Amino acid sequence: MRGRARQSDSLFSYIGLEARIPADHPLRPIRKLVDDALLEPSPAFSKRYAREGRPSIPPERLLRFLLLQALYTVRSDPMSMEQLDRNLLFRGVVGLLPIDNTVWDATVFGKNRDFLLDGDMARKFMTCVLNLPQVRGPLSSEHFSVDGPLIEVWASMKSFVPKDGGDAPPSRGGAGRHGRNTERDFHGEKRGNNTHISRSDPDARPFRNGPGKEAKRCHMGHLMTENRNGLIVDARLTEANGATRHSGHRNSVIKRKQIEEPFGWFKTVGGFPMTRHRGRVLVESLVILTATDYNPIGMSTIFAAVA
Repeated sequence: MRGRARQSDSLFSYIGLEARIPADHPLRPIRKLVDDALLEPSPAFSKRYAREGRPSIPPERLLRFLLLQALYTVRSDPMSMEQLDRNLLFRGVVGLLPIDNTVWDATVFGKNRDFLLDGDMARKFMTCVLNLPQVRGPLSSEHFSVDGPLIEVWASMKSFVPKDGGDAPPSRGGAGRHGRNTERDFHGEKRGNNTHISRSDPDARPFRNGPGKEAKRCHMGHLMTENRNGLIVDARLTEANGATRHSGHRNSVIKRKQIEEPFGWFKTVGGFPMTRHRGRVLVESLVILTATDYNPIGMSTIFAAVA
């Protein structure tokens, strides 16, 4: 018998949001891990916010959603709010209940995120996750390796201008719409980090990742992994200047494949082939949160421990 495509809508739903998430969904152990870790920094959240005034977005919900952003590679804040509005799985993990609650405005979300991450809150959260018994158990203290990827920024070479306020290179050809995106003739001009700076992101630096390769506008990321399971135990972001080699680098090269696994995840899933944010402080906080997100989804031992 052919089914009929009726378009009538029910006024009420009697299926709870929790029942819509499959029992074996991988986000369930991740959510439990995050909820356990969020119990410790609660007093720090209270100190960070004023006692009176307009209520902010709860920091616990912000952190849960920032982890979802990295896990599902959501590219922008407006798209993030659209996903949160329409995706019941997102609402359930973030805790935005009941389901008819209005989602946050993208601008409000961005300001609340920047305020929360303006400091070491992301690092405190990462420490709380690593200190959980189900995570601390698989950790090894015998040997660690350090290496890192270059994180490109949204800044073109045209944005690099002399620090002394000198004239920009002469234009060549016609101007673009409203005078933007004109061609520039850089022939014969010497540019370097000592003499030029980006107008789009002053913290970015052109960096060449090897002889004969092009210079990219980037920050330099650093990840520390323990060598038993490949868990990330620390993450940093520094100026891309090449002055980071040390005696332990040789040992890290031996573990190259294991270290590069989180790098690949960072760039393909975590949203860091090129950062959409500006400023080293904010980008570093998001790198730390993304590193925190990698541990529970990358290690089967942790999934088994929290299931």
